[in-house]
Amino acid sequence: MDYSSVMIASNLSRSCASCSHFSGTHAPLERDLSPAGHVVVTLCLGFIGTFGFLNNALVLLLFCRHKPLRSPINCMLVSISVSDLLVCVLGTPFSFAASARGRWLIGARGCVWYGFINSFLGIVSLISMASLSYERYCTMMRATQVNITSYRKVFMGIAFSWIYSLMWAVPPLFGWSHYGPEGPGTTCSVNWTTRTANNMSYIVCLFFFCLILPFVVIVYSYGKLLQAIKKVMRINTALSRKREQRVLLLVVTMVVCYLLCWLPYGIMALVATFGEPGLVTPEASIVPSLLAKMSTVINPVIYIFMNKQSP
Repeated sequence: MDYSSVMIASNLSRSCASCSHFSGTHAPLERDLSPAGHVVVTLCLGFIGTFGFLNNALVLLLFCRHKPLRSPINCMLVSISVSDLLVCVLGTPFSFAASARGRWLIGARGCVWYGFINSFLGIVSLISMASLSYERYCTMMRATQVNITSYRKVFMGIAFSWIYSLMWAVPPLFGWSHYGPEGPGTTCSVNWTTRTANNMSYIVCLFFFCLILPFVVIVYSYGKLLQAIKKVMRINTALSRKREQRVLLLVVTMVVCYLLCWLPYGIMALVATFGEPGLVTPEASIVPSLLAKMSTVINPVIYIFMNKQSP
């Protein structure tokens, strides 16, 4: 067994130690959701899993069937849809089944897998949205003719998004923090509650580099884009005003949905890490988690169905 395997196995063992309720007895957590709460969460996850899968599958189907849609920008949209679709296939079914039964069903190793795959794909979505916004800004600033260079830059942006996300999702497998049960124990994520320098340093870095930084890039890029459109407005008022209104609607919707889906989860994580122990209740933790998962349903609507202008 090589060194990497030993490290992962060691971290799995450490995760098992913090997941005693995943043992054969399946004893309930000390602070669990009520049966009605589990039913509500199950229904929400069923909705998210079903429509997240259908919306993103539709995006991929349209991309495959209609060649004119295969523009550089849309390639990045497809990358976002792939990551969201994988969440619905590889992650949501496990939390759905766990909520339906009121307990985690696939053990501590399954918990680590679930935490890793959801963190990885969630970060891919966030970084891809930031890359997309920056690419839109750059596309508006340069000539609109598509060439091989445009595709190369987009593919480099896609590769960067996935590699960067993997770089931040892997450390808990090797001992910088670790993945474990979250909230009522029917989902798993980074361990937000362990008060060690090791764990807290990872959470601070994760919050800054994978949530705040993408948001800053999105606001900067679309802010510059709107400024550029306002300048064009002086040349052709009627046409540019209509286009500006469309872009403004897209920008406001995207920023609001970004904050709605991800900021509550980030705040919950920071409160669980730095706040008083027990301050974040199971109910308070599961709602931000559901909002973050809801992004898999919302993203296709924003980026594809609302996006009638492709600069």
